[in-house]
Amino acid sequence: MIPKVGKRGKRVGGLLRYLFGPGKFEEHVNPRLVASWRGTEALARLEPPVGADGKRDFRRLITLLEQPVRAARNPPRLTVWHCSVDAAPEDRYLTDAQWAHIAGEVMAAVGLAPAGDDRAVRWVAVRHSDRGIHLVATLVRQDGRTAWAWKDKLKSQAACREIEQRYGLRRVGPTDRTAARRPGMEELTKARRLGRTRTARDELRQRVRTAVAGSTSEDEFVARLRDAGLLVEFRESTINPGEHTGYRVALPEYTTADGEPVWYSGGKLAADLSLPRLRRRWADPASAHRAADGTFRVSQAARANAMARAAATVQVHRRRTDRRPADPGSRGLRPRRPRSVRPGGSGHLALVRDACHVAADLPNGPHLRR
Repeated sequence: MIPKVGKRGKRVGGLLRYLFGPGKFEEHVNPRLVASWRGTEALARLEPPVGADGKRDFRRLITLLEQPVRAARNPPRLTVWHCSVDAAPEDRYLTDAQWAHIAGEVMAAVGLAPAGDDRAVRWVAVRHSDRGIHLVATLVRQDGRTAWAWKDKLKSQAACREIEQRYGLRRVGPTDRTAARRPGMEELTKARRLGRTRTARDELRQRVRTAVAGSTSEDEFVARLRDAGLLVEFRESTINPGEHTGYRVALPEYTTADGEPVWYSGGKLAADLSLPRLRRRWADPASAHRAADGTFRVSQAARANAMARAAATVQVHRRRTDRRPADPGSRGLRPRRPRSVRPGGSGHLALVRDACHVAADLPNGPHLRR
């Protein structure tokens, strides 16, 4: 179960109209409220009614949500909080009542609506698919105080880890911030426009990992990056001139409208590809060594561990694929539109590749999430 806290906004009405609308690809099916600050008993009164013209009237719900904001003496500039909570495709179907309980748990965990607090913020949970819900709240409590929701992303993730265990859902890895960053919509759109099957971020991550796997020093790492056709620049320390504190890479053919390269730092590609992490790896002689002929050797234990973890990832993916319904339109789901660009590639071989790259970062690298 993955929560995604969005950017805060100003117009709760615009967000509600989008959530109750058809969606960008008409993926919203039977949108409805499943939870609110008044409990499930008031959902019928809060649900935006459908008029004679077939359109919903959101005015009453918007007014109720914005009342604390309008009455506050000094409300924050951005008052709308939004968080989506999605279950994995292979997870069992959850009822509206179960999603309502999950919504309350997440709202309490982030501190916006603690259990038993009648003066907390006003919020609703909208469901328009079988897989998840959207939480919408205004960030002024009913007693006039601002609810800042500090560290809401980490708190929502911690709450979802507990919910996964309680409901028997697929377990997601811990929130240690070591997962590789996924490409954004702008990157996917540009890759599709250029006719590329992968984004620049994914391509760079693979080439950098390949260079790391065959390097035992910083100089060799840079040489391998340049041999792979990448542009490389170092960031120098502002305290100790001449000392490198980071690096960034770019594809020569991937440029901006002005012809400038689009740079990605190692840490933006993946946490374990930052220069400090790589230096710690090269400084540890336990994970790998040079053979007498000068070739790079990985210990037998490290290879066995990497392959075992890669095989486990493939098995998990196969179980997920086998459990998916043959008819994508079952249970009211609409088949998704095929996409020409898939972040990081797809299929079992891509999973083995990515798992081996991560597992190769021994002994200091992150543990593979299963």
